[in-house]
Amino acid sequence: MKVTVTGGFKTQRTYTESIAKFCADLLMSKRLQKNIEIEIQLVPNLMKKEEVYGDSCWEDNNWRPREFSIRADSKLRMRRMLETIAHEMVHVKQFAKGEMVDLATSDKIRWCGKMFEEKESNYYDYPWEIEAHGKEIGLFVRWAQENKLSKQPWTKNEDYAEIKQ
Repeated sequence: MKVTVTGGFKTQRTYTESIAKFCADLLMSKRLQKNIEIEIQLVPNLMKKEEVYGDSCWEDNNWRPREFSIRADSKLRMRRMLETIAHEMVHVKQFAKGEMVDLATSDKIRWCGKMFEEKESNYYDYPWEIEAHGKEIGLFVRWAQENKLSKQPWTKNEDYAEIKQ
């Protein structure tokens, strides 16, 4: 798998490439990974400008694409930015394996054979978003543990710490 990261600062780029490859190892077969190219852009103030932490899209073909672009807000806290990369890597897997097909000529998405009209439902109710949101934190935590970063203060989930007390 070829991953190119632009923008942000050096540590952000290094961690972004690392978590993207880690997620690919957990989400996709080695055979599939060999044919995947991902360009990741770390964009400042994406949330302020477009109201998204990040996004992903295929660049070559809507049926089992192999070339992707991901954007993530480089002004987010490091953990949130890397969770966003993990979230978008789930979408890369969904597209690459043909689980999700973006019907480019309409506002429809085919998910595991079932058609969905975009904007017909709440964002959080789409099955592809349920999977991506459901996996992003676990992928981040496993990546942090694997890379011996889980004791770093920035890897802690501050929201959870507040609830726990």
